Amino acid sequence: MANQNITLSLPEEDLREARVLAARRGTSVSQLLARMLRETVERETGYDTAKERSLARLREGMDLGTSGRVTLSRDDLHER
Repeated sequence: MANQNITLSLPEEDLREARVLAARRGTSVSQLLARMLRETVERETGYDTAKERSLARLREGMDLGTSGRVTLSRDDLHER
């Protein structure tokens, strides 16, 4: 996949702190931001995928071994 350049506008103080952080991590500001953005996108899309999968399972329901029939009365279930 080819990289594409973007323009980002930041306050000077934020850019200065980003440069220091990138230097501490032994990388460039560009690589630091690219990695952070990639992680955010992966986290968000991973969450959405898992959420949709879970909601689909809830919609289809689960087999509880009753074949969709309730064989006990309320009184039977709550017998004391």
